[in-house]
Amino acid sequence: MKKYLWGFPFFALLLGAFLFSCQREDVSSTAEETATDAVTATAARYAAQIDSVTSKHCKGKLTAIDSTALPAAILTYLSTNYPKASIAFAGTDASGKYVVGIVVDGQPKGLLFDASGTFTKLLEHYGKRAKLTPVATADLPATITTYISTNYAAATIKKAGKNADGTYFIAISTSDTVKVLVFDASGSFKEEQTPLKGKGHRGRK
Repeated sequence: MKKYLWGFPFFALLLGAFLFSCQREDVSSTAEETATDAVTATAARYAAQIDSVTSKHCKGKLTAIDSTALPAAILTYLSTNYPKASIAFAGTDASGKYVVGIVVDGQPKGLLFDASGTFTKLLEHYGKRAKLTPVATADLPATITTYISTNYAAATIKKAGKNADGTYFIAISTSDTVKVLVFDASGSFKEEQTPLKGKGHRGRK
């Protein structure tokens, strides 16, 4: 009986430690997903904004919106023509046109829709600018890490990647907020983005 009484609290202690470990792993996994989503969404937004098709047909800068706010016509078009795609970015311009960045079988693709939600055309260079190659923190240029440590002293680098143009997208965490910093190929700072929040922004699969 004494062994049983001793064994029960010991088992409870082990169970508690196991559950605590699982919770920590869940938190870590969630943070990793958040950082990955933030970097992917920012690269998609950047690629959509500077694409030649967007520059020619859209008015002003794109305003990011949650994918759930897209017109039904666009969501229907995507589910019909790209049933396995996920939405990485959705935005609208000053004239009401929509630009949507999707990922199909791992490949980014950008689409332009008019204000009524009718498909207009594909973006020309979106694919190579939205697709990122992961970069380890240790492999980032010194100019970038120095900039971050100087201007975001309390921040932690969570995720980093670069596109075919050599543009870097780096997710940092500071005060429970994830921000994405964009640097050009030479390591010069370009802009800071706070990713759009919301379940719909991750897209449909």
